[in-house]
Amino acid sequence: MSEQLALDLAHRVALGAGDFLLAPCNSDAVGWLDRWPDWPAPALTVHGPAGSGKTHMAHVWQARSGARLLRPGDIASQAFSAFDSGNLCWIVDDVTPGFDEEAFLHFYNAVAEHGGHILITARTPPSRWSLALADLRSRLTAAPAVAVGRPDDALLGGVLVKLFADRQLPVGPDVLTYLLARMERSFPAAHRLVAALDRHALAKRSRITVPLARDVLTTLSEDTNGE
Repeated sequence: MSEQLALDLAHRVALGAGDFLLAPCNSDAVGWLDRWPDWPAPALTVHGPAGSGKTHMAHVWQARSGARLLRPGDIASQAFSAFDSGNLCWIVDDVTPGFDEEAFLHFYNAVAEHGGHILITARTPPSRWSLALADLRSRLTAAPAVAVGRPDDALLGGVLVKLFADRQLPVGPDVLTYLLARMERSFPAAHRLVAALDRHALAKRSRITVPLARDVLTTLSEDTNGE
């Protein structure tokens, strides 16, 4: 990683969800979120692997749209009374197979009837879900679905720089290069790693150096393997 790598990313304020960094792996999804409310269908699905930032993007959109956050299991008990109070936008986060399709279909139809929108996050697009209800399958597959890729070195580098800066921790490019070559490729892993480095540096009254980074990565790996 070059010293400039983390500095070339676009930066946007996430309106209460923290800073959000734009990169090739998430630019298509961000473009679709920026098009709201001019979506061609009542729903948009953002899909990608765990730790790729889908929920973070959903929170950015929530701050802008005032959307209410639901889990798939909440939909069956949703009485839709919130529609009467003007709540028209919803987020259904982390949809996985096995949800109540009948409830989801009624929910989708109610949102569409009221002119609202649903942002769905999932690991795979609806076209790959084994849906028994043809009506639900046709609605979800007709709506746009956009992929988010795993964060690349540029994006992870930018996230690390931001996380270290948030904690006022000076870190040299040699440490960043070392971490990027060895860390788990996800945003949650970056948060855990920076927090662990902060704790160890404080305990040792040390700067964050490559040897310290090596020790922390080893400890985190041992903790994960021991679970």
